[in-house]
Amino acid sequence: MTTRADSPGSGQVRLISTSFLALFAIVGLVLYGLPLYYDFFVKELGWTRAEVTSGNMIGKVLVGPLFGFLAGTLIDRVGPRKPMMAGIVIASLALVGLGSVHTIALFYVFYAMNALGYVLAGPLPNQVLLSRNFKESRGRAMGIAYVGIGIGFFFVPQITKYLIGAFGWRTALMVLGALVVVVAMPLVLVLREGEGPAAAAARADAPKAPLGEHLKGKNFYILALGSMASIGAVGGAIQHFKMMLTLDKGWSQAEAFNIISMIAMVSLIGRFGAGWLADKIGPKRVMLIVYALVTVAMLILVSGAEGSSIYLYVLCFGLGLGGEYLIIPLMAAQLYGTAVLGRIMGIILTADGVAEALFPWIVGKLHDSTGSYSAGFQLLAALAALGAVAVAMLPGKRPADASVATT
Repeated sequence: MTTRADSPGSGQVRLISTSFLALFAIVGLVLYGLPLYYDFFVKELGWTRAEVTSGNMIGKVLVGPLFGFLAGTLIDRVGPRKPMMAGIVIASLALVGLGSVHTIALFYVFYAMNALGYVLAGPLPNQVLLSRNFKESRGRAMGIAYVGIGIGFFFVPQITKYLIGAFGWRTALMVLGALVVVVAMPLVLVLREGEGPAAAAARADAPKAPLGEHLKGKNFYILALGSMASIGAVGGAIQHFKMMLTLDKGWSQAEAFNIISMIAMVSLIGRFGAGWLADKIGPKRVMLIVYALVTVAMLILVSGAEGSSIYLYVLCFGLGLGGEYLIIPLMAAQLYGTAVLGRIMGIILTADGVAEALFPWIVGKLHDSTGSYSAGFQLLAALAALGAVAVAMLPGKRPADASVATT
């Protein structure tokens, strides 16, 4: 039976468009855009690779654990709109600040703000918004919204290339911060949540839905471990890829931006395809495919990613990246339902954020000490493989004891 939230007249286009633009800005422009500036911090300010990646680490290690679960609880209780509004403004101010820094201390302060903006306006509130308002077509709705990340990821290298050429990298960062508000805020301001019965039920059940029972089961920890491992590998690759190309392999800025845009373009297929497949064959099978692709991509980096193999990396990493962040909430919604999804994902995304921040820093430290990415990329390959093994241990369907307080 189709719920009202799945019917054409229920505002589904508006809801998906809101998430599409928010994810385009907060993830596509900000999360994927900032590493494009790391080599400028290295060259002009003399910072090490560990230092330029430590901003992301410190921001997410401090902000994630402090605010991740609180944000999930807040979203379960009051809905995504208000947290998203605050997060968009904070993320914008963080970019403006990063464009003006000359000291590592201020770099850390603004990166912490960036992490808070991501928690409040990034995947977490959008996952809850779409999971509450869609049921049978949840995977497709999330897949369409997550295409916004891929399009943002595709355009941000080209936007950055133009802005840096016209204004310099510092002003480019500030302009990018303004774009975040211009793109993401308008639809969030007029967002109307909970139009369908599924959303209303989830909101009503959220304060009393028993989270504790879910945290006692092994599946929660397996899901958390698997997602942490794979996202740690993805984060390490994303944050060091451009530095590897321009600083180690001698690629020009234009060449590096173009290959990153190719990855983003391939990821569009992965984002929509993963959501569509999840509705057809179930989230677990899709999650296994995604994590296997990430593992293959990391092994290509270990081999050197020379010559034509760089294009095989673009294909595998792009497809895997496209499904990576999207498939986790779909798996969690299948296991636990939507009444506790904000709190469940608040914890998991906090853990994922720590991994996504910690492993790029470790890879940077290994490069700084050895002069090579060899050991760091081997670590990322092992992490990706661990993620795939963990996912293989998850059940394919919701356990019988997970049916309490779900929608």
